[in-house]
Amino acid sequence: MTKSDMIKVLVADDHAVVRQGIKQILSKTPDLSVVDEAENGKEVLEKVKASPPDVVVMDIEMPVKSGWEVLPQLKSLYPKLPIIILSIHSEDMYGMRFLKAGASAYLTKAGAPDQLVQAIRKVASGGKFISPEMAERLVDELGKDSDKSPHETLSPREFQVFCSIASGKSLKDIAEELSVGVTTVSTHRSRILEKMNLKSNAELIHYALKNQLIE
Repeated sequence: MTKSDMIKVLVADDHAVVRQGIKQILSKTPDLSVVDEAENGKEVLEKVKASPPDVVVMDIEMPVKSGWEVLPQLKSLYPKLPIIILSIHSEDMYGMRFLKAGASAYLTKAGAPDQLVQAIRKVASGGKFISPEMAERLVDELGKDSDKSPHETLSPREFQVFCSIASGKSLKDIAEELSVGVTTVSTHRSRILEKMNLKSNAELIHYALKNQLIE
């Protein structure tokens, strides 16, 4: 197999040991090649622009720009680029949300060694990859849109702000992370509380803990 026939993968994670682990997994397959790495969201955007890969494998929590921010930007710039989200968080927590936001697959780091190669091949050919557990969840949720939990009514950005507030971050810290004004974050917070029928940050945090949306 020539290099031009191989599936070119960009790996993005702020931990070098994780990137190395993924490279070792993929090095055992003749049709996959890690052609570039990124340790933060800004680098992902720059490197994809400089030399678009066939597939991006990306963590959620990264410095400068998080996976939350990078995913919609990449899908806007490169609609057909398959993006696999690789996260420490369970599929129940974020899987459906990222798939709806445009990701081609959502894998947990615990399950990655068994599923990553299969997922990359599937999404590179234009498909979506979901684990058996996620498939069951999708079946369970069919026809239940009218029974959405309050947090499922939030937009991707609102959900990101919701999780940040629930984790104890100040509006100023969140604004700096998202590169927006404090007023914008405050507006998101007001909409979140209104949509979820909550009255305060304390109620928001209680809801997040009760529904296991933060760890």
